[in-house]
This record gives sequence, structure tokens and C-alpha cells, in this order.
Amino acid sequence: MKGITAIGAGVALWLCAATSGMTAPALTVLCGVDEAWCATMKAAFEAKSGIEVAMTRKSNGDILTQIRAEKDTPTVDVWWGGTGDTHLQAGSENLLEPYRPAHERDMLPWAQNFFAISGGRSAGIYAGALGFAYNADLLHTLKLPAPTCWKDLADNAYRGRIRSGNPNSSGTAFTTLATLVQLFGEDEAFRFMGALNRNIDQYTTAGSAPVKAAARGETLIGISFMHDAVTQKQAGFPLVIVAPCEGTGYEIGAVSIVKGARHLENAKSFVDFALTPEGQGTGAAAGQNQVPSNARAELPPGAPDISLIKMVDFDFATFGSPEERSRLLKRFDAEIAATN
Repeated sequence: MKGITAIGAGVALWLCAATSGMTAPALTVLCGVDEAWCATMKAAFEAKSGIEVAMTRKSNGDILTQIRAEKDTPTVDVWWGGTGDTHLQAGSENLLEPYRPAHERDMLPWAQNFFAISGGRSAGIYAGALGFAYNADLLHTLKLPAPTCWKDLADNAYRGRIRSGNPNSSGTAFTTLATLVQLFGEDEAFRFMGALNRNIDQYTTAGSAPVKAAARGETLIGISFMHDAVTQKQAGFPLVIVAPCEGTGYEIGAVSIVKGARHLENAKSFVDFALTPEGQGTGAAAGQNQVPSNARAELPPGAPDISLIKMVDFDFATFGSPEERSRLLKRFDAEIAATN
């Protein structure tokens, strides 16, 4: 029985001090990126603005669930980070506040296109290509072939040696699901995922967890965004990062203001800062390797060159719609998750 790990779920990472007698924070942010980046961004914005921030790290699906549950009395002001399809879904459900950031004209074309698709409710802050990574030392020990394509992952040689996210909670994993559908067609994609499922040892809540597990040798292969694998490789782990031969999808990470935000002006200041070169530079400062959306921002030295990767023409409008997302997740639960 494959479990869904509790990594990133159940226990929120509070990144602000909470001591008795302190005044309530002037801004509440849900963070969908790596914990280290959450902390770095919080510190940088507080130092720049003097605004105290309460920041909680959660997986994208959990953030969307919380914002939906609190739509009449929101406790969150800003949703920062995480895959853009869930931001688009929240926007289509009228859960986000339209806002045109001060630095919108500095955004790269893909970010400007995303902003337009969102109806001005979400701004793209970074991009990252999907892929997988394997532990080279473990591969050598097991004397297994090196995978280079998506279809390779269905090989019986990798039985119980692959880890992936759960698309119900992980934005990374939903991007994987949407990517496979766009690459192979829906029915063929689900046949592939059925074969791949036999090789999955665990579905995780957080999208970066699989590649972190591969880095530590807890599993052989982790499906994740390539920039998350680069971060682990830079830390000294024996990972080989693969851009699948058939092509792959990508994410646009986003920032959005929650509709009914209690600290609207502070929320606007946070979004403006998130789109500056300084705000986007907090990613590299935290050891992250996403491609920033501001044309004037410095590219992290380890960021994958997405111009060299075979990419699908990712349909954010379709796969960010509530109807399509819900339909695909129901099919995943019925045909893939139910067989575990």
C-alpha cells in the first residue's frame, strides 16, 4: 500500500515569531515555494518595508483548499509561489483580487501572457521546467539502466524505486499529470500512469519531496521540477538531472492577492516587491534555481536553460480551469490512486 507522506502537510511552517504580547502581523502570506525561500523572502520584505509578515509554508492544493474554505472571512492576504494553474483556478472562482503590479511592464513575455490569462488576478514570478532526477550512486549499485525518457520510467527494472507527488495536493504533480496528457493524449497518458504506478513507492504531498528523497538515496528516481533537483545537486548529492526525451511541461509560479484581504495595501506592496529584481533575487539567495520573471533580475547560476529543453506548448488556460482540473483529478483517483 503506497502512502501519501505527511511532508508539507498537517504541520505548517510558521516563519514569524509568535510570542505573547506581540501585536498581530500586518500581513499574512501563504507560501508555496521551498521553506528556505519562504524565510528569505519574509526577511527581505520586512527589512525593505518595515511591515511584519506572518508566513506559512503549504503545498499548493492545501493553499487552494484553505482559501476556498475562508472565502467569506479570509485570514490570508497574499498567496505567494506555487504553480500557476491553481492560482488560475482560484481566480476563476473569484477568490483573488485583481491588481496591476508596479513592475508589470518589466516582466518577460511568458509572465505577461500569464498575467493576461489570469485576468489581472495573478502575476508570474518564476518559471521552471519539469523533469526527473536519479541517484547516480544508487543506480550504479543496483546495476540499472539510466532513464532518459518518460516512458523509461514504466520499465519493471524500477519497480518500487520511483517517487512522485500526489496531484491532489502538489502543484508539481498536477503539472506532471497535465504534461503527460498534453504529450501523449489523455487515454495514452493514463495508460502510462497506470504502468508507472506499479513503480511508485510513495506519493508525496509536497512536489519537491521526491527529488529530495532521491538525493538522500531513499528512492532511486524523483519526479520534480528540474530547479529543485539542481538545488540538491549543488548541495553535493549525486543526482543526474533529466529533461525527458519526449519533451516536458513547465510551471509559472505566481503571486496573488486574496479577495477580501484584510491588509490590502500591504498586500499590494508585497506583490510589487515580489516582482522587483531585489524580490526575485531572494530565490537565488535561498539556494533556489527558478528562472525569474523580471527581465532585469539576475538569473541564478544554476538555473536550467529552458530555451534548450524540448517543451510542450503548455495550455495554462485549459489546465488551470476548475472543470478540467477537477475532472482529471477524479480520473486519477479512480484509475491510479484507487489501485494502490
